[in-house]
Amino acid sequence: MALAVLNLASQARFSPGQVVMTAGVDELVRQGRLNPTPYLRRHLHGDWGDLCDGDRRQNDAALKSGEDRLFSSYQVTRDLKLWIITEWDRSVTTLLLPSEY
Repeated sequence: MALAVLNLASQARFSPGQVVMTAGVDELVRQGRLNPTPYLRRHLHGDWGDLCDGDRRQNDAALKSGEDRLFSSYQVTRDLKLWIITEWDRSVTTLLLPSEY
C-alpha cells in the first residue's frame, strides 16, 4: 500500500502525511472486502464523498487555510461506510470505520 500512497500523493491537492488504517479497515482489506485506494484518491483530490454542504465548505476552507482537519465519508456498499480523516497539520491520514471513531 505504501507505493500506491506515494503515487496518489504525487497528484494530490494536499499531502496526506503518514497514511494509516484502523484494525477494522485492515481486516476488511485482508478479507478482500475493501480496496481503500479509490477512496483515498478521492479524498486527496478534494472529493469529500457523502457529506452535507456545510461539511464540504468546512473542508474546502480547511484546505485553503491549513488550519483544520479534512474529513471524507464514502458509502462503499449499503452496509459499509469508510471515513478518511487527515489531521489539521497534514501529518497523518487515517482510514477508519465509523464504529471505530
